[in-house]
Amino acid sequence: MSSMKATVFVGPGRVELREKPIPAVGPGDALVKITTTTICGTDVHILKGEYPVASGLTIGHEPVGVIEKLGANVKGYREGQRVIAGAICPSFTSYGCQDGYPSQDGGCECHGYKPMGGWRFGNTIDGTQAEYVLVPDAQANLAPIPDGLSDEQVLMCPDIMSTGFAGAEAANIRIGDVVVVFAQGPIGLCAVAGARLRGASCIIAVDGLDERLGISRQLGADVTLNFRQVDVVSEIMKLTGGRGVDASIEALGTQGTFESALRVLKPGGTLSSLGVYSTDLKIPLDAFNAGLGDKRIVSSLCPGGKERMRRLMNVLESQRLDLSPLVTHRYKLDQIVEAYDLFSHQRDGVLKVAIQLF
Repeated sequence: MSSMKATVFVGPGRVELREKPIPAVGPGDALVKITTTTICGTDVHILKGEYPVASGLTIGHEPVGVIEKLGANVKGYREGQRVIAGAICPSFTSYGCQDGYPSQDGGCECHGYKPMGGWRFGNTIDGTQAEYVLVPDAQANLAPIPDGLSDEQVLMCPDIMSTGFAGAEAANIRIGDVVVVFAQGPIGLCAVAGARLRGASCIIAVDGLDERLGISRQLGADVTLNFRQVDVVSEIMKLTGGRGVDASIEALGTQGTFESALRVLKPGGTLSSLGVYSTDLKIPLDAFNAGLGDKRIVSSLCPGGKERMRRLMNVLESQRLDLSPLVTHRYKLDQIVEAYDLFSHQRDGVLKVAIQLF
């Protein structure tokens, strides 16, 4: 077999399932046969034309599968082994990686000195919503799946879990902190779980859907606020005795959620931004204390690499966290256009879609 089915971006508002050649394997690569993948909110930004990628590119960046073929220089793995790779697949040779930011794997001639250079799948190279994906720098990026974990259990590791945890890590959460997470989509839910694991004593979850707030409680939220029913900023300030929260995590990418996250933040607190923004942001003068409030605003792109993936799977294997409630729908690859329609319009209570191939 020399060809495979792949989901390609055609143009704004349009993806198609097409036949493409199975990639040739270079010395440092691995060809992975995809068994399960998913659709991300970032893929919807691509679908809508809000984030530019080349027409004809295979999209998707969350691979779970089996090694089909290994490059000659890839050691310590075997064909037929179950693996994942992070949505971010850094080389660990660039300036960004060696400066401690592997997600920003640009900064050398081979990556073009650009931000987000570590995000290659479905961005600068063919991605994972296909029967096969070529994993570059496989020695650095392939992570074996423990025998006791299913595809669906590890499906959140490549992006959603890594991103949500990164938001909690970047928020500088300390034991006993009060933390608020705005938006309880998959990333926000993982940020709640990450905040709990980091030692927050009170986690406030904000969303407009009671079903999502219920899942948030399962993952560690102590207080849930539906912004359709209460003035969230006023309520949070009451809950904190007027002090504000120690850390805010913004997981949607809108002016409204960003501004609310800033307004409830205490002087000296951290706003950890995870949302993908499609318009310019404005910082309100009063909420920013005219720049004198010692407030810290930090953004994160999900860390990748095999060590990050190993650690995330350790959390799941230890049963400290169960992310199975996040997978709400299942489709075959042949149904990918239907799955995009459901996910992009957020119908039927969808959180994450498992695309099952083999």
